[in-house]
Amino acid sequence: MKQEKLKDKAMVLLKSLIETPSFSSEEEHTATIIENWFTESEIPFTRTNNNVWATNKYFVEGKPCLLLNSHHDTVKPNSGYTKDPFEAIEEDGKLYGLGSNDAGGALVSLIAAFTYLYDKKKLKFNLIIVASAEEESSGQNGLNSMLDVIPKIDVAIIGEPTLMNLAIAEKGLVVFDAKVKGTPGHAAHPNSDNAIYNSIPVLKWFQEYKFERKSSVLGDVKMTVTQISAGKQHNAVPAEVDLVIDVRVNDNYTNKEIADILEQKSPCSSIKARSLRLNSSSIPQSHPLVEAGIAMGRKTYGSPTLSDQAVLTCPSLKLGPGDSTRSHTADEFIYFDEIKEGISLYIDLLERVLL
Repeated sequence: MKQEKLKDKAMVLLKSLIETPSFSSEEEHTATIIENWFTESEIPFTRTNNNVWATNKYFVEGKPCLLLNSHHDTVKPNSGYTKDPFEAIEEDGKLYGLGSNDAGGALVSLIAAFTYLYDKKKLKFNLIIVASAEEESSGQNGLNSMLDVIPKIDVAIIGEPTLMNLAIAEKGLVVFDAKVKGTPGHAAHPNSDNAIYNSIPVLKWFQEYKFERKSSVLGDVKMTVTQISAGKQHNAVPAEVDLVIDVRVNDNYTNKEIADILEQKSPCSSIKARSLRLNSSSIPQSHPLVEAGIAMGRKTYGSPTLSDQAVLTCPSLKLGPGDSTRSHTADEFIYFDEIKEGISLYIDLLERVLL
């Protein structure tokens, strides 16, 4: 199928996805829409839960595999929307709607590029595409659940809005639950061990602590206290203060190293990581995918935001149409030209590496 026709079909697909609610774990209807694309394109596919995946026509056992992945789930629309989040609205060269930018534009562009390359012979890599679920919630039935289902992958392109620049590294994430304890009591009596007052130097410690290893691509580890909870009534001093700490991890630390440091050094009464599975990720600048992208005039950078790269252990590149700063915003949109360019650039990049 010619590129221009694919671009037109991709736009129709994206509009249909926007107009079909697909919150994390509730993506069954958008999965069916994606199935219909493959059926109409005469491409055999498999559906595993709400993940839809396929391989190229001339898949060869033993050949290295390149994964193309993006997600079709969305967050819930925030209260700032002035437009219907489930209506695909065309206005001034933009397509508005929930999930248009994150990550519908990247998803339909990757699906179009895969379809274009599906029946090409003698590719240097096998191609696998996974339109995955539960990315926004880091759920158990998303891409992570597919890694033992699909053929083993050697490298991946993760479709997220990057303005089609090359995110060659991405920060990992560890969320911690911590407690600051004190002595409970009546507010009318003296108390030199008030848990809320005890939390003041603890908060100051989290604000000022610096992890030593700075990444040339991802910069410093970013640690932020994001939630505080204490007390149930005005006249009682609580026994403890609960904190939630969000840590964005660069590629110079493992998540376990971060957990060990905070358990040893933080002045909390207790601190525990919720999970260590969302790791930082990267791909060497010398990898053929990156070299091909640079040759096409695309810039490299390190991304502070999390994606399904976090569940992969192979080298991975984050790349897609749209702008990350529009993600999760009210009246989310993507430019039509960004999607058209995205499809062309994906195809150009893949042909440089595969042919």
